[in-house]
Amino acid sequence: MVAPDVLPVLTGVRTLRPRFQKALILENPDPVLDTYLREEGIEPDRLPEAMTQNVDAVIERLREGQHDLIFKRSKFQVTDAVLQASDHLAAIMLCCIGDDSVDKDACARRGVLVMNDPVSNGRSVVEMVLGEMICLARRIFTAHDAGRAHLWTKDNRRRYELKGKSVSIIGLGNIGKQVAQMAEAFGMRVYFYEQGEIAREVGTALGWTPCKNLTEAFRKGDFVTLHVSAEDPHGRSNRDIITYDHFAQLSADCETNSPRVFINAARGFLYDPADLKRAIDEGHVGAAAVDVFPEEPGSKMDGWKNPYAGLPEVVTTPHIGAATQEAQPRIAAHMAGTTRLFNRQGFVRDTVFAPRHVIGVDANPPYWALTVVHSDARGTKKAIDDSIYEAGASNIQSSHRDFPKLGIAYDVSAIDQPLSEAQLHDLVRRAREISGEDHAIRSVRQFPVGTSDDPA
Repeated sequence: MVAPDVLPVLTGVRTLRPRFQKALILENPDPVLDTYLREEGIEPDRLPEAMTQNVDAVIERLREGQHDLIFKRSKFQVTDAVLQASDHLAAIMLCCIGDDSVDKDACARRGVLVMNDPVSNGRSVVEMVLGEMICLARRIFTAHDAGRAHLWTKDNRRRYELKGKSVSIIGLGNIGKQVAQMAEAFGMRVYFYEQGEIAREVGTALGWTPCKNLTEAFRKGDFVTLHVSAEDPHGRSNRDIITYDHFAQLSADCETNSPRVFINAARGFLYDPADLKRAIDEGHVGAAAVDVFPEEPGSKMDGWKNPYAGLPEVVTTPHIGAATQEAQPRIAAHMAGTTRLFNRQGFVRDTVFAPRHVIGVDANPPYWALTVVHSDARGTKKAIDDSIYEAGASNIQSSHRDFPKLGIAYDVSAIDQPLSEAQLHDLVRRAREISGEDHAIRSVRQFPVGTSDDPA
């Protein structure tokens, strides 16, 4: 049986193309991404930065192009209005780690997945953080400023080596672990605070010292550096998790003569800048480096007010942790690989709905893949399996993952024949009847893998 080029219109369900055809590219990810997409048979539609600032223009472009994918970095806000513009939109592909700019609840309602790149910019961020630790410990920035004013300030006052000092790492994910490893190579003692059980066990096994809470982490570190995500492992927001009381405890358990350095290259909303400024004014924090801010401009042309202007103790950079010649092409390659897996096999990796989990099948071709984003209500998965059975198809292998916080799930099945239009309609009907939800099925896609119909 040959499946149609486009799935039948299923009322209230987003019907996705068997093979993705068009991608809208926003915020200038590395140009090599376009080459990778064309090799995959996907035509890139790259918008200029000025046009990206106009949400209505982006929505109109989506309506006209009916793109399958959106590739973007961290600024453009993906709202429900954006998602509605293309009936074929299957996923938001984030060429970055952070997912704060995407309305994930709206994506769940519409059956649109969100994938990111949690690994490719790690080295760039790590090197910047270690560089800032050295520069702040040695007061290189202040010496540079003095030299530009024709002042000779040679002395050893408040200038330190990293060796023998302690660093507390808040968040032991990919970047946090690399910071720990590099700091250890400098001869530093490594403490960490991590809420994820597995990451905590890994850090302990590697010989680093876990802290029972944030206060202990701040007290133990000559240096404290933040590397947490927008949400904790339990899905709770990390907004304002750091307070003035934490800053006031910086290096409290260290020697009196401590650098007392704070670094944030993670998220701008983890604390109120006023709390950090107060801690600096009161002498609790000796120096700080900040790369992320609660409010950031959309482009170089937009106005911006630096909350730390006038504070020589705080070095600020314009969110450049991943802005290197090496990181951006790596991100493009990684996201192209994620796209290829999703396009050809329905395989999902790096979805922000369930970080560090993969959903996919490794059945031997040829087969047909049926992918469904659906409600996690009881019985919805059964409706999919029953529909495959009633269609007379064999379910060779399947993979399923619930995203309980969002109330949806992703299901991919390798079947020996495609479902007909009537059978797909029956799948939607069954799911609605069993679950009692009108929107039990959010999106459906069916395509060949390794068959004569497979364009790959």
